[in-house]
Amino acid sequence: MLNARGQVLWARRVGGKDAWQFPQGGINPGETPEQALYRELYEEIGLTRDQVSMIACTRGWLRYRLPQRMIRRRAEPLCIGQKQKWFLLKLVAAETAISFDNGYKPEFDHWRWVSYWHPLSKVVTFKREVYRRALTELAPQQIQLERRWLHKQGE
Repeated sequence: MLNARGQVLWARRVGGKDAWQFPQGGINPGETPEQALYRELYEEIGLTRDQVSMIACTRGWLRYRLPQRMIRRRAEPLCIGQKQKWFLLKLVAAETAISFDNGYKPEFDHWRWVSYWHPLSKVVTFKREVYRRALTELAPQQIQLERRWLHKQGE
């Protein structure tokens, strides 16, 4: 999710001293990726469809595998990685609308705006390639937004 300046929302996981990531979520049976996006957006950061504007999404699915040491062998279902569809959103509501207290167990306890490429060097290593591919694919839309903001500042 972008702000008007083209910065991205970066969220810290609950209990993770330095565990930051983009909000993300799973797709429930019968949901489309877009329906899951708006459900997870509300559950994780308290925003509704009318508080954001969809700018773009990745053309296909991006995949990563968990390192062997992180696979929970006794978990049901067994998770060995993820395939993801990425959406680029712009916040159109006030920042005060962002909330972690939405009746669901919070996944995050803090958030901040960071430069577009900042997450690439900060996310856990095994997710880095997926982040690079998604950010690269979505970058042209982010650059346009950032240029418009810079132009308005110069007026």
